[in-house]
Amino acid sequence: MSTILKVDDLNVSFATEDGVVQAVGGVSFELRAGEVLAIVGESGSGKSVTAQTITGLTRASNARITGTVTYRGRELNGLEDDELRDVRGEQIAMVFQDPMSSLNPVYRVGDQITEMIRAHRDLSKREAADRAVELLRSVGIPNPERRVRHYPHEFSGGMRQRVMIAMALALEPDVLIADEPTTALDVTVQAQILRLLDQLNRDRDLAIILITHDLGVVAEIADRVLVMYAGQIVENATLDETFYDPQHPYTWGLLGSLMRLDQTRGARLAQIPGQPPSLLAPPKGCRFAPRCPHEFDKCSELPPLEPRVGGSHLDRCWLDPEEKKSRRVQVIS
Repeated sequence: MSTILKVDDLNVSFATEDGVVQAVGGVSFELRAGEVLAIVGESGSGKSVTAQTITGLTRASNARITGTVTYRGRELNGLEDDELRDVRGEQIAMVFQDPMSSLNPVYRVGDQITEMIRAHRDLSKREAADRAVELLRSVGIPNPERRVRHYPHEFSGGMRQRVMIAMALALEPDVLIADEPTTALDVTVQAQILRLLDQLNRDRDLAIILITHDLGVVAEIADRVLVMYAGQIVENATLDETFYDPQHPYTWGLLGSLMRLDQTRGARLAQIPGQPPSLLAPPKGCRFAPRCPHEFDKCSELPPLEPRVGGSHLDRCWLDPEEKKSRRVQVIS
């Protein structure tokens, strides 16, 4: 598969009254056509800031952004706002975490989709309205001819998320960024949304960046996984490598905290001690070291993100791969 999006050494910081927040530090990855790339990590790890920076949504007077974001050979960080607006929605679309706050409550959903289409396409109002109906039908909303005339509050949470996905697909982009698309939805609706994304990926060869903290969601749909901690990528691996041969202690902690059906009744789940560091003053060296039970002297230096077990499996940990195998069984049995 060809590379469609490349992020290289992306750094994002924000000046605040308390100091400079180093939200993203040196993030690099590639997204291939038709691939589902999951970005996982706890709240505040930099997942959403990374995704929003790709589409230029973090540009502000107090923001400092360095590094490159290249879409089909075109560097996006250097584009003017009006140029980037043509890319946003047209080639790269985004579905946000809370559809109720993303949709305008005083406009019908059909009008909102129609307005977005006409802003980018030379279509009549009737043609755009017909397209809105087709889009709602394509994401599994029943009676779309009637539902386009409804307001956001007349839809359930799962249906509102489908509306947002339909809007994101209106201009047939190559890349879809889904930021926590199943948060606050019950498990049956989560499964429906994941099936929809998987179907879109297969039918349209759509490249998807899925941002989540739920490894169960990742297991359902992802091809490759980026694990982020304190603004940095600490592991970059395929889905199977992430679940069956994880290399970073933070990834072990995430996997160890999952409930398993074969777990002994009454057994306590593993937990990661401490709290995530403040990005106003992140730790020197390995950012996970203050919470890591395997910390040693070398951790005072920042480990590079590089392959230590061969292939394309990258991790940011000084431990020897053989030593990792023996230590992680204490967390992941």
